[in-house]
Amino acid sequence: MSHRHLFSRLALIAGIALSGAASAHEYKAGDLQVGHPWARPTVPGQPSGGAYLSIENKGKTGDKLLSVSSPVAKSSEIHTMSMDGNVMKMREVGSIDIKPSEKIAMQPGNGYHIMLIGLSQPLKLGDKIPLTLTFEKAGKLEVSIYVEDKTAGKDAKDAKGGMEHMHH
Repeated sequence: MSHRHLFSRLALIAGIALSGAASAHEYKAGDLQVGHPWARPTVPGQPSGGAYLSIENKGKTGDKLLSVSSPVAKSSEIHTMSMDGNVMKMREVGSIDIKPSEKIAMQPGNGYHIMLIGLSQPLKLGDKIPLTLTFEKAGKLEVSIYVEDKTAGKDAKDAKGGMEHMHH
């Protein structure tokens, strides 16, 4: 076997392995695809944490995220964040409409996120936290939130943990 042929085979195997790892954080319910749910670690005594994910509607009809819940929090809420001048404003939203072909990207410092309020335990690096998403049409979807340290790179501006708005 030539080196080139061996390299091609290894590249193919690596690509297949990596695509499996990438899709391990993706979930599907009906026409909705939920990608990479994650949260930052919290410190002991921190009452709340934020979770982030993406929801893509690959169908021809809209759907709606109605609610979220997790056994590690007394309550879980869908929030939005916006800037009013230099003041960050947070508020709970009842639901999120997901139009056909639309992708909602929840991320720190921008738009929607999930608040886990009244944590029963700290969110530790490497933990997987169960979360149930309830959609109007697609129904309930169980996902795992991966607790990751995402303070490097593009998230460095939000390195404080992004939960300064705990005073609801």
